[in-house]
Amino acid sequence: MSAREKIEEVLGAIRPALRADGGDVELVDYDQEQGIVQLRLMGACGSCPISMLTLKQGIERRIMMAVPEVKGVLAS
Repeated sequence: MSAREKIEEVLGAIRPALRADGGDVELVDYDQEQGIVQLRLMGACGSCPISMLTLKQGIERRIMMAVPEVKGVLAS
């Protein structure tokens, strides 16, 4: 399984919780050389004041645990 597929798998596991709150997340890009994932927070997540906390403490941590080659996650 490729790193991109693993990232999508992690996002698939996270999506039900985000959707329950009226939001969602989309993989925009994965730069394999830099190890950087770019995500787009959508719906309620896009305007939520704690969305960066969700991104860094929740989503980034889970992706980096599942895909060690990922060095960071950014919102785009």
